[in-house]
Amino acid sequence: MNIVTLLPFIVLIGAMFLMTRSAKNKQRQAMQMRDQMQPGTGVRTIGGMYATVKEIHEDTVLLEVAPSVHAIFAKNAIGAVLEDAEYNRIVHGLEPEETPVVPDDASALTEAVETGEPPAEQKIDLGKGAAAGDEAKKAEEPKKADDPAEAETKDAKRDGDTDAK
Repeated sequence: MNIVTLLPFIVLIGAMFLMTRSAKNKQRQAMQMRDQMQPGTGVRTIGGMYATVKEIHEDTVLLEVAPSVHAIFAKNAIGAVLEDAEYNRIVHGLEPEETPVVPDDASALTEAVETGEPPAEQKIDLGKGAAAGDEAKKAEEPKKADDPAEAETKDAKRDGDTDAK
């Protein structure tokens, strides 16, 4: 047989090997995640229900869905084991305590100048200077035609006439 005829079969077998390998890797990671469960841990089931783990058995998990409401789920039905902060944020609406404070004004930026400290490195403006900006504004302003002949030629050009040389 020629190697050219065997090449598609080799590629197909290689692709199947890579797919099964990645699926096994995902299964292994899911088993490790489920083994991390402990009583009191917040979880999300594959159906999207959030609950707290009460008891862990060999193949099942007892979850507290609401206060005094318990349900038994298969371990395979646990979709994600959540961190306490994330679980509290989702279920109870509690935000983390360490939220950064963002000032509403620029006072935080000018405090160093007011206290007499030397300012941090000043940034260099690489844009066009004020003189160039004034010229650009003048160029953008529509020019008024003082000469009626000049205004007439502009109107003619707008009508489709060109100024060919």
